Amino acid sequence: MTRRVAVTGASGFIGRHVVEHLEARGTTVAPLRRPFERAALLQAMRDVEAVVHLAGVVSALRERDYFAANVEGTRLVAEACATAGVPMINISSLAAAGPAPPRAPRSEDDPPSPINAYGRSKLGGERAIARIDGLRWTTIRPGVVYGPGDRALLPIFQVAARGFMPLVGRVDAAYTFIHVRDLVRAIAAAVDRPAAGNTVFAGHPEPVTSRQVLEAARAASASRATIVRIPMILTRAAAIAGDVAGMVRGKPSVINSRRYAELASEGFVCHVDRLRDRLGIVAAIGLPEGLADAYAWYRREGWL
Repeated sequence: MTRRVAVTGASGFIGRHVVEHLEARGTTVAPLRRPFERAALLQAMRDVEAVVHLAGVVSALRERDYFAANVEGTRLVAEACATAGVPMINISSLAAAGPAPPRAPRSEDDPPSPINAYGRSKLGGERAIARIDGLRWTTIRPGVVYGPGDRALLPIFQVAARGFMPLVGRVDAAYTFIHVRDLVRAIAAAVDRPAAGNTVFAGHPEPVTSRQVLEAARAASASRATIVRIPMILTRAAAIAGDVAGMVRGKPSVINSRRYAELASEGFVCHVDRLRDRLGIVAAIGLPEGLADAYAWYRREGWL
């Protein structure tokens, strides 16, 4: 059993769950905070048996901001891990692989083709890790991560309470989702089995459509909200307006060109066999149960 693990991004949505899970099984967690500096990282990695790298940027106005955090930040942590002789568990994203429809899910060996700055930066971080000699690493690429503490899906429940749920994106698209507790189990398994050179998709075996997400959220919240299909041309117009508003405010809008590219794709679906075969994990929490869990947490914490 690992006795001491360092975690970057420990205060984030996924990071808080990772810390709670590791500590519950008797592991001491050492948070690694940004900005990352080589000397500080090496000092923090003394007597550490693994590093879980979660820190990164998921939303930014400029591509260089994604790359500064998700490529350069990852490279600094990876180089320190190699120097310290500590295996690295890198949490990337399915966005690094790129879109794939439910009829042809991606596998880990498919050539990556990310479609936006976030995906390109996560792929850049993966490649920076792979170039470092002597580093033992595992990269986990989760699909859409949700659950207690997640802010990304919170707006769905907020609009459900108002009686109107917009359905955006392609009707034939589907996505691989994973509840945060299932992802945490995968991360812990990777900590226990720091295999060199593994890239593993993480997600529930059953992909879901945008309509299924809305319907599950509506059921979880006992809402009678009407689901209304939004034409793609209106979504595109909203994305352009969001780009302009983001530049004015200095903060990315909920709908922008990056989000539109994802919504206009055929979806993000992947095979999850390797997750089972190499890490012994099968995601067990389905969408209805997982969204009900998230909704109950939002209500309990006063977010809704």
